[in-house]
Amino acid sequence: MTLTLLFVIIGLALIFDYIGGFHDAANAIATIVATKVLSPFQAVLWAAFFNFLAYWVFGFGVADSVAKTAHTMDINLVVILAGVIAAIIWNLFTWWFGIPSSSSHTLIGGFAGAAIAHAGINVVNWYNAGKPGEVPSGILVVIGFIVLAPVIGAVLSYFISIWLLYSSKKSIWPKLFTICLMIATSWFIYSQMLFYHEIKAPRFESHFLSVALEPHNIKWLLVAFIILSVSFFCLIFSSLNQTQSTAWLRKMQLLSSASFSLGHGGNDSQKVMGIIAAAVVVYIHTSGVAMESLPTWLHVALPSKGPNGEEIAGQMPTWIPLACYGAIAAGTLSGGWKIVKTMGSKITKVTPFEGVTAETAGALTLYFTEHFKIPVSTTHTITGSIIGSGLTKGVSAVKWGVTVKLIWAWVLTIPVSAVLAALVYYLLSAFIH
Repeated sequence: MTLTLLFVIIGLALIFDYIGGFHDAANAIATIVATKVLSPFQAVLWAAFFNFLAYWVFGFGVADSVAKTAHTMDINLVVILAGVIAAIIWNLFTWWFGIPSSSSHTLIGGFAGAAIAHAGINVVNWYNAGKPGEVPSGILVVIGFIVLAPVIGAVLSYFISIWLLYSSKKSIWPKLFTICLMIATSWFIYSQMLFYHEIKAPRFESHFLSVALEPHNIKWLLVAFIILSVSFFCLIFSSLNQTQSTAWLRKMQLLSSASFSLGHGGNDSQKVMGIIAAAVVVYIHTSGVAMESLPTWLHVALPSKGPNGEEIAGQMPTWIPLACYGAIAAGTLSGGWKIVKTMGSKITKVTPFEGVTAETAGALTLYFTEHFKIPVSTTHTITGSIIGSGLTKGVSAVKWGVTVKLIWAWVLTIPVSAVLAALVYYLLSAFIH
């Protein structure tokens, strides 16, 4: 029975990942569809490809954070099953009504709500201070980023928009600023790179390939590519006429939407990976079976600390990330057109200029939060970025009535998912022992 439950959870988690793909497809394609750079079908193909490509770019930091939403030694598989079912229900409800709520917060809220119903409020990992120099973790941090993620996206988007606007003028100062930013970006990325002697398990005999294709380095090289590409455009912007600048911006939207789709795939797929990993760990714990006696595809261990405080690396078989990235890519291919309409036109009028600035800001926000292992909402991030870009045209350019409704959906997602998951848990507990 326990093993059957595990299979059911894995199946439903992948279904949730698929639903999250078409529910959140709007995040990655709304602006590129609204500006008619790509047709809806071309846009979902583009986004789905980069969703799956994220498998080779991102690690498992966010997955670990989600897996540790509740203390896995104090829950059972019914808790995780209830959380996933509640998350699916809320995602389908918000998709049906075209509300761009957060799949991430739905899943975390459902997991936490079912865990509390099972073992009380202390079973949830509310707050961990983390090691010196690291960002804290826990549910309270995730809740904090309901506000911080869209604010960061909005501030970045507003800054990039102002930078582009000033660069369009025939003045030396924007160009000097751009050159300084390019130098600072190159120095920062160089400082973040892992070189051959620092890579624990080089993947190639070639030193160059091992460094260039190390997932940690790919992410930072992408950040550099995004910033330096926008910088190059800023250097030539003032020499272009309106037709030429619009053509350049439309081409740049392909880059910015691809970058955001990479971040979307890396961020959201990891949350489902975390749920599946937690389910396998709980199965091993509750069944009393030693992991070594299980087939290798069930050899899952969360990162932990040894008796002397040493870091013990986690373990995740390849099929879990491959299945999760495949499911979200398939979901994105299905689209979520009601939400695309909300994101692409109802918040503010989106042109290629707003598309580039919003998607670039959203992608950078997702890359940095993933680096710090913080599970954030791609929905909140891109919405904040669209608002930030719209603000450069004046406060009245943003349709605040629609925005307030979105914020209510954000605020309600975690508590509603938690209550729903608790009710599902009590119902399941009456039939599953």
